[in-house]
Amino acid sequence: MSFVARPFAVVLSALVGGSWLLSTSCHSAMEGPDAEAERPDASLAAASDAASPDAAQDTAKAAGGPCPADMVYVDTEFCPKVERECLEVETDNPNHLKICHEYAKGKQKCLTATERRQFCIDPYEYPNQKGAHPAWNATWYEAQASCKSKGKRLCWGSEWTAACEGPEHTPFPYGWKRDHDICNIDSLYINPEKKGGGFLFSSKDPEVRHAELSRLDQSVPSGSMPGCKSGFGVYDQTGNFDEWGISDEKPIEKSRWAALKGGAWGHVRNQCRPASHNHMPEEWYYFWSFRCCKDAEGAPVWHPPADAGNVPAPEVEAKDFFPEPIVAKNAPGPSKRKYDYREEKRRKALMGTRAERKP
Repeated sequence: MSFVARPFAVVLSALVGGSWLLSTSCHSAMEGPDAEAERPDASLAAASDAASPDAAQDTAKAAGGPCPADMVYVDTEFCPKVERECLEVETDNPNHLKICHEYAKGKQKCLTATERRQFCIDPYEYPNQKGAHPAWNATWYEAQASCKSKGKRLCWGSEWTAACEGPEHTPFPYGWKRDHDICNIDSLYINPEKKGGGFLFSSKDPEVRHAELSRLDQSVPSGSMPGCKSGFGVYDQTGNFDEWGISDEKPIEKSRWAALKGGAWGHVRNQCRPASHNHMPEEWYYFWSFRCCKDAEGAPVWHPPADAGNVPAPEVEAKDFFPEPIVAKNAPGPSKRKYDYREEKRRKALMGTRAERKP
């Protein structure tokens, strides 16, 4: 799927079925229904006056801890490169991804020195409120500007991963085996509609755009799936919405300093480590959202090592691009039937057998 950039004005591993898979922040192939978005005007995302970052700082002080009261404190030993044993792997799926469905519990080895990481992270997707509808259709720039308006920033990819793996360093926030009953994943996609060559979720008409975003919306309210939580208490990281972050690695494909983590509600990567690097920061899509991070008070400020080769992210002005609560109109929510690769494999095998029997 290819995307067109939205104008933005505020820029200042494992033994697979018996083999070992090296797990860093692997990039993914393109995910979701094949799509190419049209260019809307600058009014596509509503923006408010910048909120005061000082107010967020006051919140942190009032909480009496290293993080604001609305954030989770993560203090962990993070492994940049880990090796895990995969017990069940899927290689033939609609998005051409290699997906490990289950890892051997506790069988993992860190291939580098671990790093102590201390930071703050929002427990919910933006606007970081339990029960709220997460922001949607976001560019990286809008995500970073919105976080800055709260005195925060987007998460480094490794921060996001560390928060997801939890203190037990598991490949999924809830353990060692993929489960679409725990997190909002594996829904059957609803295809976006086009009119006049462009997708309706990119329409310049806000009513048309909202109606299409609602029609496509298979999300759940933030924190509504209690089991979809990491050991640090961070919700909905795998599934629901794909989340923008800041890449701390050498650029892969065309994302430059940006990365998408977690995967959305469809049948995609939906693990803690992988990331998608196939989209530019000025691009947007209907299931792209974000959550915010912040340096923990009193902790060393972390930066990628000098040899990481990452591209520094640009500065953006603080501005909340999602100031109003999102209320989806007649959204379908998660599909009742989930994609099951085992069932699909059996179906294809049966079709092949029938084809062979034809005279």
